Amino acid sequence: MPHSLFQTTPTIPDRGLAVRPSNAAAGLTRPVAIRSTGLHIPPRVVTNEELTRTLDTSDEWITTRTGIRERRFLADNLATSDMCIDAARQALSRGGVDPAELDAIVLTTFTPDQPLPSTALMVKQALGAHRAIPLDLTQAACAGGIYALLVAAHLLQNDSYSNVLVIGADAGSRATDPLDRGTRVFLGDAAGAVLLVPGAAGFGLLAWDTGDQLSYEVEIPAGGSRLPTSPLTAENRGQYLKMQGKAVWNMATSRLPDSIRKTALRAEVELDDIRYFLLHQANLNIIKEAMQSLGMPAERALTTVGRLGNTAAASMFTVLHEAMANGLRHGDLLMMSGIGAGFLWGSACFRHDGRY
Repeated sequence: MPHSLFQTTPTIPDRGLAVRPSNAAAGLTRPVAIRSTGLHIPPRVVTNEELTRTLDTSDEWITTRTGIRERRFLADNLATSDMCIDAARQALSRGGVDPAELDAIVLTTFTPDQPLPSTALMVKQALGAHRAIPLDLTQAACAGGIYALLVAAHLLQNDSYSNVLVIGADAGSRATDPLDRGTRVFLGDAAGAVLLVPGAAGFGLLAWDTGDQLSYEVEIPAGGSRLPTSPLTAENRGQYLKMQGKAVWNMATSRLPDSIRKTALRAEVELDDIRYFLLHQANLNIIKEAMQSLGMPAERALTTVGRLGNTAAASMFTVLHEAMANGLRHGDLLMMSGIGAGFLWGSACFRHDGRY
């Protein structure tokens, strides 16, 4: 059994499946299920102590405020697509699907290999997924996992589609300023892949919710058409992520619980019947606050943030992968929820089909 990255493995009483006859609450005429997952974690471990050598911070400061003890940084000679390819191959192998059978690849990241060409196309080419449509979702940031899953689920409403691969990946170490403790201590690098397939009625995606509010509290100001890259933007370090931590806290601790409640209501499930809450791994304190707001035990939310940091678009997939690898039961309810720069947020409720 793979080594578990999350901190606890809670168990709850088996309340029975009580399976609904359809997935109508998700707006789906064709149910969509998770068949398999894959995860790439770079081998290089960057501890808090290492960061204190160049930043005005301490291990205690980082751990107390974020819950992060270490994170992974991608090797200098590799890029986001390299992580995606490895995670994708794992998911396809576990799902028993050949790359040539893929109908689409939906890749979400805010750290593509380069502005052009398409990172999804790079992954398609490397996998040999010759018939797959490559789609890039590049500005949903940490909410990208939810949005990519929803795009994939709707693609699978086409009866000619049978296998859609979703990949969430970010090399946050490339987007954070090495001199800025306000962002550098948070982000790590990883890629997660999820293979979605047509499912059985009452299983798979049951319901979802999304929301948004335009904000520049989390942004990369330079490098776009409004402020193209120049010597001046480089001097001002405008190519790096800027973040107002208080704004993120306020949005995450209010929007995530609200979105989860809406999704559970639409799915006609009780919060107490959800086995795992798979939340965006931004900050351990945010996760705890969200769970407290929901009135749910903190240990019901699986966490990887302590060991991996905030892996952005890969974040929710790190805990989904571990849940899948460590013994989901047939009929288990999963609630995924994330929020990212924009702000964009969303949730999705799945009922696990253990027959795969």
